Amino acid sequence: MIVLFTDFGLTGPYVGQMKAVLSREAPGLPIIDLFADAPVFDARRSAYLLAAYAREFPPPTVFLAIVDPGVGSERRAIVVEADGRRYVGPDNGLFELAWRRASRRRAFAITWQPKRLSASFHGRDLFAPVAARLAAGSLVPMAAIEDLASKPRSWPDDLAEIVYVDHYGNAMTGLRASRVDAEAIIEAAGRRLARQRTFSDAAPGEAFWYENANGLVEISVNRGRADRDLGLSVGSPLAVSLGTR
Repeated sequence: MIVLFTDFGLTGPYVGQMKAVLSREAPGLPIIDLFADAPVFDARRSAYLLAAYAREFPPPTVFLAIVDPGVGSERRAIVVEADGRRYVGPDNGLFELAWRRASRRRAFAITWQPKRLSASFHGRDLFAPVAARLAAGSLVPMAAIEDLASKPRSWPDDLAEIVYVDHYGNAMTGLRASRVDAEAIIEAAGRRLARQRTFSDAAPGEAFWYENANGLVEISVNRGRADRDLGLSVGSPLAVSLGTR
């Protein structure tokens, strides 16, 4: 299957235009909408989100992942293979966490060029055709590269920030819950929050953190909104400590 992960938004023509290319180049293959509202222009925070959610898809899923504020610049167009999954998009750090956490990995620079390549929509003109052809088993001209962009190497393995706010106002973090002690207190926007197993374990209106269904630490308010009630948004910092509320 082909999985879409973009910051293009839930309205407008962009996702539809990419899907049209995918359907033309790989007719009959399933196309999954995962995120169209990844953190805008923010490859760093999006990288933690993509790595967490990609785990639910079996190899050889192809991820067409576009968070690309440097479109049209000298940044490379790449394909990353990480534990059998393939990621197509810009070399700007978006695939850094998926690459770093993989036990088997390879990376390639895309050398194929379409007949028409706009300066501002490589998602449609370059990345979508490549993703479709990979998913369909067709050959794509590529050259092996040793490593991804150098700048993201300083990024932490887990990010103590909010990286996404969902429809319900729940605030996902870049922290893997498996790396956080169950007794830890997480401080967010001046509030000290203890862990709960799930929403029903908290009183109505109570704020807490828990391990979400994709393994990330998530901050929520039972029957409320963590974004509104706690004042959280993408980029809000967190502090993790052991102790009592």
